[in-house]
Amino acid sequence: MADKVRVGVMLSGRGSNMQALAQYKRIADPAFEIVLAASNVPEARGLVLARRFGIKTWAMSHVGRDRAEFDRLVTDELRRHEVEVVALAGYMRLLSPDFIRAWQGRILNIHPSLLPAYKGLDTHRRALLAGEDYAGCSVHLVTEELDDGPVIAQSRVKIRGRDTPESLAARVLEEEHRIYPQALDSFCRALWEADQPTISSALKK
Repeated sequence: MADKVRVGVMLSGRGSNMQALAQYKRIADPAFEIVLAASNVPEARGLVLARRFGIKTWAMSHVGRDRAEFDRLVTDELRRHEVEVVALAGYMRLLSPDFIRAWQGRILNIHPSLLPAYKGLDTHRRALLAGEDYAGCSVHLVTEELDDGPVIAQSRVKIRGRDTPESLAARVLEEEHRIYPQALDSFCRALWEADQPTISSALKK
């Protein structure tokens, strides 16, 4: 695909899902290009990985900053790089309503549960304690309600009798790495076909 949707990845940690997104072009001709990796943790390992892939990075600590003010700084940086879609990849900070409205319908997230079950944190432990047969992961659009946006892709993982939260998390993460690039690709392809050539101009308003 010659013209690609410009994606900004937001992360807070090791960046394994960002890496999966960046590596996807080795097995496919995706509809997206990662043009920026942004983080609220300047020492995040994911930024190191991003630079190894030749992706531009930006980081600033959110500590001591108002949430809305910080998110405005992030938006300014995303727009400076002409980002069209935001992909959250282990971004461990709640987004402000203004940020979500600014990118309405253009923010994807990967969550380690079969939404709408187990929103929030500690998903694997909660699934095990509840005696679930399956865990999994979901790619969804981000709305102002926590982990509540429309689900666009899911993958189930069978829970084993001796699973711990850590062993289950490891298998779910493998599925995250598999479905997130595919879901982002499909989403960007559909977005481009629907909006082209107005996608960039619409976001700059």
